[in-house]
Amino acid sequence: MLKILVLTDFSSGYSRRLLEGIIRYSREAGPWSLLRMPLYYRMMYGEEGVVDFARKWKADAIIAQLRDLNPELFKELDIPIIVQNYRERNDYISNLTGDYYETGAMAANFFLGKGFRHFAFYGYKNAIWSRERGLGYKETIEAHGYECKVFENKNPDNKEWLYNIDNMNKWLQSLTKPTALFACDDYYALHVSETCNIFNIAIPDEIAILGVDNDTLLCNLSTPALSSIVLDVENGGYQAAKLLDQYIRHEINETFNIVIKPLYIESRPSTDKYAVTDEYIKIILDYINLNYSRKISVSDLVDLVPLSRRVLEKKFKELVGTSIYQCVLDYRMNQFTKLLLTTDMYLPDAAIQAGFDDYKNVSRIFRKYKSMSPAQYRKLYK
Repeated sequence: MLKILVLTDFSSGYSRRLLEGIIRYSREAGPWSLLRMPLYYRMMYGEEGVVDFARKWKADAIIAQLRDLNPELFKELDIPIIVQNYRERNDYISNLTGDYYETGAMAANFFLGKGFRHFAFYGYKNAIWSRERGLGYKETIEAHGYECKVFENKNPDNKEWLYNIDNMNKWLQSLTKPTALFACDDYYALHVSETCNIFNIAIPDEIAILGVDNDTLLCNLSTPALSSIVLDVENGGYQAAKLLDQYIRHEINETFNIVIKPLYIESRPSTDKYAVTDEYIKIILDYINLNYSRKISVSDLVDLVPLSRRVLEKKFKELVGTSIYQCVLDYRMNQFTKLLLTTDMYLPDAAIQAGFDDYKNVSRIFRKYKSMSPAQYRKLYK
């Protein structure tokens, strides 16, 4: 029986889903003995304590969230180790990491599609996952010709959960409204939501908030509930366990990286806002939001407002930043992706429910978005 030591933050939704993936693989390949080690053990006894415990327990492998890794210390164990990245990636050890930059870019494109022209990022300076998410968001925003304001929590690691509510309020009040605010994770998004509610900053009318991890407990603690980017976390845990198993059995002998990808955005009321002032474009956007699953033609939309087709299309592109066709397509593709990953629906049926009427055409479009077929995407990420 393989003995795997798991050291992570079991209070977070991310870590719990990661553990679910590890457990799922262990039941298929096991039985395994999994020992949960809470983060406070490392805080109390340091990495030396973790190594000593692993040695006494005779662990076959370790999956751990480590902030300052001493590779020489862990080499003494002569067992495979996967590090859940915190400060930096490690070139000399296997990493459980993420496509953090792409997560930030997804957030930026989401808000750009809602017509926002003012943007902000709130993150944690000491963590690579926060820095790279912020960079992906900021650079995507700037590539479209806009500015992104940045505010960082610079507390030491043992006080990262603290934030100065007065400084946060001062920064939020200084932002041009409405602002699309992306937070590095749901916990930090909750900081913003709490501050807005205390100081009467309207969500989402003045500040629209988007987090990461889709931790449903944290998202629903907020008033209004927080939108969040869904990550492929459980599958990441499964793949990490699978590669560890292969490493222990000497089927592979090189370090590896497991990269957790962003999948889609779970929209909730904190982003239920289009940042356009034109009443006619608002009518069009609201109609698309409610009817994207039905057949929509530009002619149908022209009938809703007293504008010619040419004027409507030009005004829409200027204010929203994309064409009407692309806006509808983005809505449908996000819904189709969500159905692929959250249901067992027959693929053509999922396409129809998302508003497409030709599955072959959907498959072609999906490849442009995701660089693989819908079936491949479901198999890889569901």
